[in-house]
Formats: sequence, structure tokens, C-alpha cells
Amino acid sequence: MRLKTYIVEDNPTIRENLIGTLEELACVSAVGTAETENEGKAWLTNNSDQWDLAIVDLFLKQGSGLGVLAACRDRLPRQKVVVLSNYATTDIRHRCAQLGVDAVFDKSNEIDALVDYCIQQSGSTV
Repeated sequence: MRLKTYIVEDNPTIRENLIGTLEELACVSAVGTAETENEGKAWLTNNSDQWDLAIVDLFLKQGSGLGVLAACRDRLPRQKVVVLSNYATTDIRHRCAQLGVDAVFDKSNEIDALVDYCIQQSGSTV
């Protein structure tokens, strides 16, 4: 089963490359994107039954990914939220865990781990 995935990432090059990679390698189907905190929060909360996975960057054109993560705290148990950031420090990972994030991946060296995570999640939603 393909994971309906919403991506909150303000860099268009990274966003498009991520979508292409995940759709090709990890049974992911992108259902939408946002570049700002407000766009991400609005779509994810107003379409709460339309996504399986949200991938959120922390630094956005407006606002912060942390606000998007907080807005997803009351999601369905089957829905997963992960962070993909260049700033996946120990402190950031701890803060994300406090916000109920399922996983944190570093953009610079954990893309393969994100792909593996998506493959695992797509298998568990069948």
C-alpha cells in the first residue's frame, strides 16, 4: 500500500527531489506540500483523514516545523509524523520526542534511513 504523504519543506529543490526519491523507492504517494507553518498546520488538521505520513522540516519560510508538529499531536494512531532536518541535534531530537514525533532524520546523512522507514511503514499499513 502506498503511504499518502504530506511534506512540509520550504526548499523547492529538496522538496521535489524528496518526493521523486520516496515515490520511486518507498511506496510513497505525495498528497500535498507546504512551505510555511500555517499552510502545513491548516492542511494536516483540515484533512486529517487524507494522510498516513507527514514529513516536516523544522526551518520554514514562515514559522517553524515545531508548530506543525504540535498541531499533529492529536492525529490518528496509524498516522506517523517524522522530521527531516539539517539540524537533527540531540536537543532537537529530544524536543521532537516531546511533541510526539515518530522519528527524526538528518537531511545530510539519513535519507536512506528515511526511505527504509517509509518502506517499513507502507508494509505495516497493508
